[in-house]
Amino acid sequence: MSRIIQIQNDFTAGELDPKLRARTDIQQYGSGLDTAQNVTIQPQGGAKRRDGTKFVAELDSGAANATRMVPFEFSVDDSYMLIFTPQKMYVFKDGVKITDINGSGNDYLTVTDLTSAILPEMNFIQSADTVIIVHSSLAPVKIVRGATDSDWTISTITFSYVPRFAFALAYVDGSTLTTDSFDHLVPSATSGNITITAYKSGGSSESNVFTQAASYYEGQYLNVTPFGRLRIVRKVDNHTLECFAEVPLFDTEIIAKADFEIERGYEETWSSSRGWPRAVTFHEGRLYFGGTSTRPSTIWGSRVSSFFDFDPGEALDDAAVEATMDTGTFNAIIDMYSGRHLQIFTSGGEFYIPQGLEEPVTPTNLIVKAQTSFGCRPGIRVQNLDGSTLFIQRQGRAIQEFVYSDSVAAYTSAKISLLSSHLLKSPSEMAVRRSTGTDEGDRLLIVNDDDGSIACYTILRSQQVIAPSEWTTDGEFINIGVDVSDIYTVVKRTVNSSTVYYVELFDSSVLLDCAKTGASGSSVNMPHLEAETVKIVRDGIVEPDQTVGGSPSTVTFDQAATTSYQVGLNFTPVVKTLPVEPRLSSGSLKGFKKRIFEVNAELFETQALTINGKEVAFRNFGAGILDGDVEDFTGIKTLNGILGYTYDGQITIGQTVPLKMTLLGIDYKVSAGQ
Repeated sequence: MSRIIQIQNDFTAGELDPKLRARTDIQQYGSGLDTAQNVTIQPQGGAKRRDGTKFVAELDSGAANATRMVPFEFSVDDSYMLIFTPQKMYVFKDGVKITDINGSGNDYLTVTDLTSAILPEMNFIQSADTVIIVHSSLAPVKIVRGATDSDWTISTITFSYVPRFAFALAYVDGSTLTTDSFDHLVPSATSGNITITAYKSGGSSESNVFTQAASYYEGQYLNVTPFGRLRIVRKVDNHTLECFAEVPLFDTEIIAKADFEIERGYEETWSSSRGWPRAVTFHEGRLYFGGTSTRPSTIWGSRVSSFFDFDPGEALDDAAVEATMDTGTFNAIIDMYSGRHLQIFTSGGEFYIPQGLEEPVTPTNLIVKAQTSFGCRPGIRVQNLDGSTLFIQRQGRAIQEFVYSDSVAAYTSAKISLLSSHLLKSPSEMAVRRSTGTDEGDRLLIVNDDDGSIACYTILRSQQVIAPSEWTTDGEFINIGVDVSDIYTVVKRTVNSSTVYYVELFDSSVLLDCAKTGASGSSVNMPHLEAETVKIVRDGIVEPDQTVGGSPSTVTFDQAATTSYQVGLNFTPVVKTLPVEPRLSSGSLKGFKKRIFEVNAELFETQALTINGKEVAFRNFGAGILDGDVEDFTGIKTLNGILGYTYDGQITIGQTVPLKMTLLGIDYKVSAGQ
């Protein structure tokens, strides 16, 4: 029989995959957890009860089919969360739903084309007062904020020029055009806008050679020998065409009919029959679109500072650009991100457009380079965090970090979820909430379709901290989005035997879910939790549970609140250590039974705690002490007399009441023997 003191100073590895239980040799084992549920790992190493949520609003029944969140930052003072359900857009600001949109009396904007089939994989980007939304089955639309919070409009984008492509290329040799004794063409200039006129033999009069309908010529090309390439802009009449010289002519001499051809088959690349772009972003003064159903691996960039004009012109530096990723594998574009370079994420791999620090992308230097070959999951937007771009791998089983390495002058990908892949259960949405202070890390939040949980990763790259935990609620999280620092979520709950969809806002001061909060009062109306059992925290005191009822649906406090109250649904934090495995000179303790007989928990501003199911005392008897709230405790709480031998020797920290909890670390005494 031997006794050992085991110390765990931090939890910065978070919840580890169960497949790692035998990996006592890795560094992360010493700072990892078996379970980290409903807690957030702090960058300093502690595990804190996760933020609760405030009830904001109920969505219409269409949320059962699809929801999508789009953050919209209009100015330093005005930012919004746009929440879409099929054919509706709701606007939220500072945790409040905006009503009477456009003076209509409705609390939503009608967006007819954004159906349940569109929302899950729609792509979007914002610039100034406009959000551009794309999908392979949707003509690109823009949503514009007007003069006030409730002034919004949606419209289909009108392009000055749509790029064209020959889906069925054909050539008509000039020598075959014998109509009306046609003999030659005469150009009006060599470059820019040019008029081409057909003449009869001898050049005495104009020839009626362009007798087809205007659509036969417009958007097609005239190729001239020895050189010259003219895009036909308009048919003027049967003998005159207006053109634009993409490749200038050598001179204005006549062009014999044997020296030119009409190159046909070109049509607009984006259309209902050919498909619409499925990805969009801005990069260095251009609007970029990526991928359609018929050209899935092509990107298009607009003219500089003319976002809806994709005219290639004469391929000058500010003209529109186009490139196709031909790699021998199928690479349908899923998303794009504008960072150090323009990054392109496809179903088959990751790409970027190389450029120098002071070198813009132009039609003459545009190339696309393949980097890694993991593939991106459709429908989940990539997120940038501290210089790296995070994306969910195509199969949904890993989080990849796409980051540029100066040492190799290329991008590399690494799995940041390598030690916690069990927390990814058919992910459907991802968002990043950047830290606002030193007491929290950046949060990567991933919603899982399988069980409605959230995988929360605390990330501090400078300290190599990647600490995952799992968030659950009385219901299912189905979507998440971040408006600057506010985390919105859509939650599916069963209330009074009915399925409802609520918009809720995570709040660090709230200890419950779907809660209503206030300063003073004797009661609160809770119609959104009708017939449900709720927890009550009044002036820091946990009152007995109540069932919401009556008309209106009211919860009345035992005593009137004087400073604060919150009423909502409880959730339970759980912190469970990995099996104890001390490093002894005599070898491993695997196969030995162990009993943890003393635990010292290092706490910070904590009001309630259980250790292995036993309550830890936080009150001291004294005059009137039971009528007040539990004071925040910072220091060490010790629990003795824990009975029972097990082969694992694990400690479970939790709570039975919704009060503050931050566990900084633990040390414990272990008795081991055969």
